[in-house]
Amino acid sequence: MHLDIRPQTSAASASENASACQSVKVRLLSLDVFRGLTIGAMILVNDPGDGPASYWPLRHADWNGWTPTDLIFPFFVFIVGVAMAFSFASRLARGDTRTQLLRHVCIRGLVLFAMGMFLNGLPRHFDLAHWRIYGVLQRIAICYVVTSVIELYTEWRSQLSLAVACLAVYWVLMRYVPVPGFGIPTHQIPLLDPDRNLVAWLDRKLLLGHLYEGTRDPEGLLSTIPSLATCLAGLLTGKWLRTKNSSTKKAMAMAAMGILAASLGRGFDLWFPINKKLWTSSYVLFTAGLALVVLAFCYWLLDVKRLGGRWTEAVLVLGKNAIAAYFFSELLAIFLYAVTIPRPGVGRISLQEYVFSRCFLPFSSPRNASLAYALVYVLVCWAMMAILYRKRIFLKI
Repeated sequence: MHLDIRPQTSAASASENASACQSVKVRLLSLDVFRGLTIGAMILVNDPGDGPASYWPLRHADWNGWTPTDLIFPFFVFIVGVAMAFSFASRLARGDTRTQLLRHVCIRGLVLFAMGMFLNGLPRHFDLAHWRIYGVLQRIAICYVVTSVIELYTEWRSQLSLAVACLAVYWVLMRYVPVPGFGIPTHQIPLLDPDRNLVAWLDRKLLLGHLYEGTRDPEGLLSTIPSLATCLAGLLTGKWLRTKNSSTKKAMAMAAMGILAASLGRGFDLWFPINKKLWTSSYVLFTAGLALVVLAFCYWLLDVKRLGGRWTEAVLVLGKNAIAAYFFSELLAIFLYAVTIPRPGVGRISLQEYVFSRCFLPFSSPRNASLAYALVYVLVCWAMMAILYRKRIFLKI
């Protein structure tokens, strides 16, 4: 179940294939650590003891704007692209054809999408009338498959052009295309109105009754366009890491480009607000820029200066089984909310509420209790993945 697209190289031409075997012999520790930190943070913010009581950095922004929590999902999509830039050329160098790779990609994507659908259907007992189609794993699956096809049949200049086009086209659609029944953004309706925007309108038109927030979905259909740009940004970063430039130059260039992209995203926010639920173009630039900075720091620290230690081993427990860790965390959450127990004077409450109210809330403030619950939850998921890690079992899709 692990979309651990392992760092080993990416290529589009025969000459690149010839050098692929030599270019990356060693796994990038920085990428695995970045992935582990990201998936750990994802579990932490997804599973608080009491969501409304959480500290603000552990909650999503209500609409426009951002919090540290809003960085996590695009970081993971970015990482998928980086890893893809290593794995494909490695397989091509081993003799796999592009047709074989494409078949493998499609199977992986379908399985990952199905896993997301399974998680969505489980709480409602697979009620077809309200079974949510979109989701985190579904978005990752779509970005993975589409970006894979682009990587297999184009070169980096085309990929850069496509990423820019995704951001520009999405901005034009959201800014200038009239929303049926509501009007033109910034004229008849506010720009990025929560329910009166093109993304929400299209989702309701196609899948009303199957949306996460009733009238819209944070992983909606149209917002997949800019999310592809996030994955392509990761892919291009991976290609840069494969070059023969010095390690220091690679790290410095990534940091500089990351600062530039994040600054552009902040500037673009004035015209097209940073918005995670709509995955706006400014949000892509801002989060991809920050992802570059974080990866540059990890790369310099771990792959250039070799300053890893026991702490990296702990993070790798999640980093090498990232999708398995996420899937387990979601299954556990569903179980905790599905099981109910009687409580005198209240009726029946979920097992999650019971554990939180009995084991955490009496000993601290609501905020600290919520944080403590989330940290313990991450630790439980880590312990399950540690069993696999010690046995050298890395689950793949």
